[in-house]
Amino acid sequence: MRLNTLKPGPGAKHTRKRLGRGVGSGAGKTCGRGHKGQRSRAGGGAARGFEGGQMPLQRRLPKYGFHSQKAKTRGEVRLDVLARLATSADSPIDLATIKAHKLVDQRVLRVKVIASGALDASLVLRGLAVTRGARAAIEAAGGRVED
Repeated sequence: MRLNTLKPGPGAKHTRKRLGRGVGSGAGKTCGRGHKGQRSRAGGGAARGFEGGQMPLQRRLPKYGFHSQKAKTRGEVRLDVLARLATSADSPIDLATIKAHKLVDQRVLRVKVIASGALDASLVLRGLAVTRGARAAIEAAGGRVED
């Protein structure tokens, strides 16, 4: 097999219809568009979704769903993930630390710590929102939450 012998499989290519080449071609004069009407004109045709005046499908169906714009700037981190960051008891964990370890997206402006998983290490959190359960778990482990 050589590159110059390659060709598409049988039936893979179709010859295009040559329009406007005389009466004998079968697609002359009106070129298969028929007489008059919107679709016979150059640039004619209905807009996408138009159903001839009938209420279009996208307007007949009910609206649903919602994409919160706040979600782009809010993030949450689990306690057991934060426990891995705790190297020494004195170094506080803040938003910059969490972003540096890529636990949240760089666009995030606020982070909330949620109580999920076990916490053994003593954590010092600064400037982070904390759930009640997470606060209780941090204080039980000997850590503290600073505002």
